[in-house]
Amino acid sequence: MERTATVTRNTRETQITLTLNLDGTGKTELDTGIGFFDHMLDGFARHGLFDLTVHCRGDLNVDCHHTIEDIGIALGTALRQALGDKAGLVRYGSCMLPMDETLALCAVDLGGRPYFVYDAAFAGQSCGGMDTQMAREFFYAVSYAAMMNLHLKILYGENDHHKLEAMFKAFAKALDAATRTDARITGVLSTKGTL
Repeated sequence: MERTATVTRNTRETQITLTLNLDGTGKTELDTGIGFFDHMLDGFARHGLFDLTVHCRGDLNVDCHHTIEDIGIALGTALRQALGDKAGLVRYGSCMLPMDETLALCAVDLGGRPYFVYDAAFAGQSCGGMDTQMAREFFYAVSYAAMMNLHLKILYGENDHHKLEAMFKAFAKALDAATRTDARITGVLSTKGTL
């Protein structure tokens, strides 16, 4: 079964088409209008081995908020759709990822109940044209649209670029682990019988 989804989201603020393949090789085609955000999404796809296409036209004349948040909503929606009925899904994944002086921690549960915990601080207000506070908004949007439990923490670090990149890559590795299937799991991995 192919685990892919395409989501189109059109509002007065953004026009987005996003395609996600959970069983890809890390190929990307990204055009968000924010170069640094494209770089973060590329790292996410490559290290999670997801194929990801994102085309967005957003109101960047206002700021980057709507573009980044709405792409998070689209990505979370695509993830939820691509997972299907979640039969055989491992469900949980985590990663502790170093990036030079920075260490990031990410844990996910694809159990169908959204919750988001985030602990990260940045020295600057922006990095490469992306507002650093938008990292929280992006991951929050992904977690709630995907109906997933997501915990992200920067344990320590100095460089904002490294902190942001470590979070996106840790999320990729944790999500890659959680989206794998295991032949030993019949149905869904839950005492409730549903995810």
